[in-house]
Amino acid sequence: MEKQAIKELRQKAKIMNPIIRIGKKGLTEETIIQIKQLLKKRKLIKIKFLKSFIENTEKKKAAEELCSKTGSELIDKVGFVIVIYKR
Repeated sequence: MEKQAIKELRQKAKIMNPIIRIGKKGLTEETIIQIKQLLKKRKLIKIKFLKSFIENTEKKKAAEELCSKTGSELIDKVGFVIVIYKR
């Protein structure tokens, strides 16, 4: 994806609120299915990792795993929040 497109998506994401919060149960099959459905509708979503999830997992690995399972691209990662996009 080109830099300009990523920049525009980041701008859009700044005003969004996290749609999904991933907690101590982690990346369950139900969570993945829900994220796929949201990506199909909205294309761009914001996800927040709760501290109970991050204690057991590294944030970067979790974000990469989530992107690979949903077929999406990581657009932005700030603190406990990630933004993913699917064409």
